[in-house]
Amino acid sequence: MATLAVNQLQLAPLGAGDLIDRTVRLYRRHFMALIRASAPPVIVSSVGTVLWSIGVRSIVLAESESRLAVYFLLALFGPLLWFGGSLAQLIVMGGASRNLVMHLLSDEPVTARRIYTSVRSRFWGLFGATLAVVLCLVISLVLASVALFASVLIILLVALVTVPLGAPWLTAILSILLYVAGLVATLFVFFLVGGRVAYVPQVLMVEGKGVMASISRSAGLARGNVRRLMALFLFIFFANYSALMLLLIPLGWVGYLNGISPFEMDPTRLPMWYSISSTVFAQLSAILLAPVWMLGLSLLYVDERVRHEGYDVELLASQRLGEMPELPGGMTGPLAPALAAAHVPAPSASGEDEKFPGSMLGLNDR
Repeated sequence: MATLAVNQLQLAPLGAGDLIDRTVRLYRRHFMALIRASAPPVIVSSVGTVLWSIGVRSIVLAESESRLAVYFLLALFGPLLWFGGSLAQLIVMGGASRNLVMHLLSDEPVTARRIYTSVRSRFWGLFGATLAVVLCLVISLVLASVALFASVLIILLVALVTVPLGAPWLTAILSILLYVAGLVATLFVFFLVGGRVAYVPQVLMVEGKGVMASISRSAGLARGNVRRLMALFLFIFFANYSALMLLLIPLGWVGYLNGISPFEMDPTRLPMWYSISSTVFAQLSAILLAPVWMLGLSLLYVDERVRHEGYDVELLASQRLGEMPELPGGMTGPLAPALAAAHVPAPSASGEDEKFPGSMLGLNDR
């Protein structure tokens, strides 16, 4: 029987290992609901990718101007459809944050219907927040690229200095060490900047704030979380890579047995079925692992509020005494609301009193 730990509130924030462990357990417990929620936008992205592949592959083979125009439109419309599906996926996962946080707080069921209901309730806010987050991530990527470029220049400089010494082993060792250090520095810069918007969907959906206020609030909550965000990203990256390889390696063997080189980079030299299959498999791995990131961020969001704001005590007071009254004269309270609206689960049909779960982060499975 899966239960929440009632009296096991931890005194320290979640470590990287605890974060990944509880994310995996949450994902396993709500696997089908999360897959149903993440599948529709990923399917749209898959259709866009397939249309782009068909258009690019067929443009050079067009036998008439009319067909060339059709293939050109496919190659043009495909990326737009892919971008729209990817944006919709971010919006859906942002809307899922409220359902996930409510599950952590009061054991509310996680269902695809509840997730899409949350999305509809604040669609335009999620849309604006998603665009702001994407813009911030692009800026973070640019800064991280600068850090990577600087590390490459340092490697070249070290090579120029050490090669005349006649010790190639020293050059190789220093280059590897500097390359690894450069990758770590690149990830650190990316999450130092991009991590500031990590909790924007949670703040928007749980606390009911606007887009700009959510960004400011997220920047305050995410301070000092670079290492945990990096650990979560590396876990999801390698999990996604592993899932993709499990799907693409059998496809590569089938293609090899049919005379297709799995390492062929020219799409015009690949059969249509192989190109479409590889695209579909890549999107399938995205369906499987898209919810993991939002689960981890929702856990971190609740953890930060519990440790720094006494969120568990605040939520208990909200459940027993109601929401905090609004202060007069436009004054703001020192604490954010426990929930933007009262979504307290109704008493069970058996008539038993609702029990407050105590620690939201126990998540003990048996």
